Formats: sequence, structure tokens, C-alpha cells
Amino acid sequence: MHISQDMFLIPIPILEKILRPVLVYVFLVLLLRVFGKRELAQLNPFDFVVLISLSNTVQNAIIGDDNSVAGGFIGAFALMFCNYLVVRFLFRHRRLDQVVTGDPTTLIREGKVQHKELAKEMITVPELDVVARRQGFNGVHALEECILEPGGAFVMKGKEPSTEDQRYKEIVTMLGEISRKVDALGT
Repeated sequence: MHISQDMFLIPIPILEKILRPVLVYVFLVLLLRVFGKRELAQLNPFDFVVLISLSNTVQNAIIGDDNSVAGGFIGAFALMFCNYLVVRFLFRHRRLDQVVTGDPTTLIREGKVQHKELAKEMITVPELDVVARRQGFNGVHALEECILEPGGAFVMKGKEPSTEDQRYKEIVTMLGEISRKVDALGT
């Protein structure tokens, strides 16, 4: 009986158990909004460490003095339900969603690096170069446009088609030629 009591007896009130994760959720959303899209893009090991450490830092604020399984389930449910409600609400209120999430930031426009925007987002040119290479470009110099979306995603358009696009085009051309040759054999 002692084990099941330790696992399922909740030492703090259930309302408190629900309110704690909701408050931490709101706080973290506001914090990420204030500190910018860079934290979401996980550009370097330092940003990654901060994001991982956040969960450990707020753990006690979420669970309090409760180590029970039932308390963990209630806290997890409260977090998930809060997120569900926020996402549904923002889906129905697009203007508010834009205020909460922010606007996209153009980092490269017409092939020119926007240094003011990079500084605002605290992104260096070498970091952006790494992101460009990850997306199949030869680097920042190969980009016509680069936009950092509010969710931390980079949208890039090359000055020339990417290697992947060129390969796709070559494959489509070769398939067309093969198709024509097969048709010619059938006639």
C-alpha cells in the first residue's frame, strides 16, 4: 500500500497542480517572444543548451513538491491542454496570432545581406552561411533571399536553382527523353 500511496497520492491541491504548468507555459511563451526567433532556430550549441536547460530550470515550478505519478500526469495534461487551447484560439484569431508570434525577418534581400536585421536577430554571417549550406546552397553568396520565419524556420531562395532543383530538372528531362524513345519504338 505504501508504494501505491507514494505513486498516486498528490501532496498539493489539484488546482495548484493545474495552475503551475499554465503559468510556466505563459511565462515561457512570452520569454521566447521577447528573446526572438533565434532561440527557436537553434543556430548554435549555446542556444541549444539554453533551450534544454529551460525545461530543467522550470521543472520544480511546474511540479512543486510533488513527485507522484498522478501529479506528473496532471501537470503534463495541464501543459498539453493549455497548448491545445492557445493554438485553437490563435488559429481563430489571426491578427492576435501575428502579434504573439511576430513578423518574418528578411535577412537577405536581392542577394544583399541585411546586416541590421542580422544584428537584430543576433545571427552572424558565418552562422547564416552554415544554415544556407544545410539547405543545399553553397553559402550566403548563393542566396537571392533569406527570410527567418517567426517559428525559427529559414526560407531561402537561391540566385540560381539549387543543386537539388537542377538534379530534379535533369531527371525530368531524361525521363521525357526515355518516354519519347519508348513511344518511337512502339510505332
